[in-house]
Formats: sequence, structure tokens, C-alpha cells
Amino acid sequence: MPTIKRAAEEFLATRRIAVTGVSRNGGNHGGNFVYQRLRERGYAVFAVNPHADTVEGDTCYPDLTSIPGGVEAVVIGTRPSIAEQTMRECVDLGITRVWMHRSFGGGSVSDVATEYGRTHGVTVIDGGCPLMFPPTSDPGHRVMRAVGMLTGQVPRRVGA
Repeated sequence: MPTIKRAAEEFLATRRIAVTGVSRNGGNHGGNFVYQRLRERGYAVFAVNPHADTVEGDTCYPDLTSIPGGVEAVVIGTRPSIAEQTMRECVDLGITRVWMHRSFGGGSVSDVATEYGRTHGVTVIDGGCPLMFPPTSDPGHRVMRAVGMLTGQVPRRVGA
């Protein structure tokens, strides 16, 4: 199993990333913050929310299948109960890198979705946040990464 650092490097080396669970209300919602940072860092990033037409001034897609040209990776920022459905869609579309967002608390991590993805060859990062790792990190997120690794909220190793 690769370390979280290696898995994060590989995930963030992709250039087309979808973020599910972005809020149409914006603000400090975790999915929106990830979406904004990825966009600022030059990623081709796609918002996914079946209840919104636009997010952060950009087109929002109802599902991963609707994204023109597809994506290479997905950040799941929804409730865990929706993560399994999203993981199944990733497998169907051949997406092999998925990050289930969690800073503290349960976040978006679903054990069922994790197992399903890994059984089907997906590298699943089940916790933490892409903003905790370069090139998208900032000092606050690096501190959260350290605390999260100590408390088990950020995995030390991930599986495929």
C-alpha cells in the first residue's frame, strides 16, 4: 500500500478533477473550498451537484457522466451515504483515483464505498483533504494534516 504522501502526489498530478458535494450557496463549505483552491492552482476542476446549475460562477454538473471529456480524479465531498453511489459511478467511468474528504469527524468517508472502490482497482484516499498536500497546501492545512495523522483522521497508507 502506498503512503498517503505518495497517493496524494499521484492524485494531485492529475489535471482534470471533479469535486462532488459543492454547495450552490458557496461560503466556507468544504467542497467549495477544495474546488476554489484547485481552480486557483490551475487545475481543470468540475463542480458536481445535481441540485445546482452553477457553483462559484462556473457550470455545475449533475453527475460525473455529464462532464464533457471526463475527469481523471474525483474528490468526494458529499455525505457518506452518497459516497457509495459516486464510487460506483467512478468505477463505471474508469476513474481510478478518488479522495473521500475528511478533515475532522466523519466527513465523506464511507467504508462501503472504500471497499467497493479498492475491490475494483481504484486508489481510494479515505480521509484527509487534497489541500493538506503540495502543490495545493497552505500552512493551516499542513497543521491539520499533522493533527489528522496523529488522530487517525488522515490515513498513513492507502490501498488500491
